[in-house]
Amino acid sequence: MPAPQLIAFDADDTLWPNQPHYDQAEAQLYDLLTHYADADTLSRRFNEVQRRDLPLLGYGAKSFIICMVETIISLTDGRVTGQEIQHILDHGKRLLDFPIEPLPDVRAVLDVLQEQGHRLMLLTKGDLFDQESKLARSGLGPYFAHVEIVSEKNEATYQRLLQRYHLQPADFLMIGNSLKSDVLPVARLGARAVHVPYHTTWVMEEVPAEQLRGVDFHRVEALAEVVPYIQALTEAEE
Repeated sequence: MPAPQLIAFDADDTLWPNQPHYDQAEAQLYDLLTHYADADTLSRRFNEVQRRDLPLLGYGAKSFIICMVETIISLTDGRVTGQEIQHILDHGKRLLDFPIEPLPDVRAVLDVLQEQGHRLMLLTKGDLFDQESKLARSGLGPYFAHVEIVSEKNEATYQRLLQRYHLQPADFLMIGNSLKSDVLPVARLGARAVHVPYHTTWVMEEVPAEQLRGVDFHRVEALAEVVPYIQALTEAEE
């Protein structure tokens, strides 16, 4: 296969931490609402509501807030107080402005790839305003020739992007932490994907092991390992 003409990076939990902030907010809200139900019950119901509402609400803090409010209203048959709903809103709003600090090796990797002349893209899914704000707060914007914020990362989305940038699948490389969003749909199109695991994964992004059988992708243990991988691809073409 030829060297990639466009290298795309996922954002949340690939370039900067995101899920830990949501996990913390969720745990704090369960502590606040524990007089209505235990944490396991709240978590199960919250996940059910999110799974049902994601196609309507999409991803991000605003969806998190609405789903949490809906969860507690349902569990309490409407007995939740206005003050408690305000607490949910307050915790949710903090997810819209937490400081963005790039993960280890991120700047070093982007520096090297930029210096080597690779064309880089930030490709993330979620709320447009929220993701644009995160990118601005990260200070990583200047590394990317292209920024794409999409509502979903599936085969149809990647196919549209390949067409928009006049690329064949072999010309594209996706790097990210999510097997569901950054690896499977890319590999199924015949493009290359690099999986960079993160220590925590959102339940909605988990993938059953059987779905990975026969899927061709590259796995690294740390983002720094993508540099020699890309260099090997480039040298193989020369």
